[in-house]
Amino acid sequence: MSVRRKINPADGTLALARWRQDPDASPRKTTALAVRYCLEELATRAEGNSVEVRVPPFGVTQCVAGPRHTRGTPPNVVETDALTWLRLATGQLEWASAVADGTVAASGTRTDLSDWLPLFD
Repeated sequence: MSVRRKINPADGTLALARWRQDPDASPRKTTALAVRYCLEELATRAEGNSVEVRVPPFGVTQCVAGPRHTRGTPPNVVETDALTWLRLATGQLEWASAVADGTVAASGTRTDLSDWLPLFD
């Protein structure tokens, strides 16, 4: 089943481009749209429901093929902040480095997203 997008790709691409211009001064609304767009893109490229990716307070998605989780706390969870997520999505930060320095919390056997990141160069 394909992922149903809520964000127009043109709007998401524009928000991401604006965020890239100055990540530290990017308006909250722009950052939020860029985060949600990247989460949707990940869910499109890595379809599935075995991993939950959380970027509080902006969004969450499920992705990666495998056993579907239906109740309680998911067994495979990735959580990070918006800046780290967007840096991962745009290739400004490598997955292994983010996990090693603790800016990404990844618990579970299916949470290595390095096969899908970066989403955009």
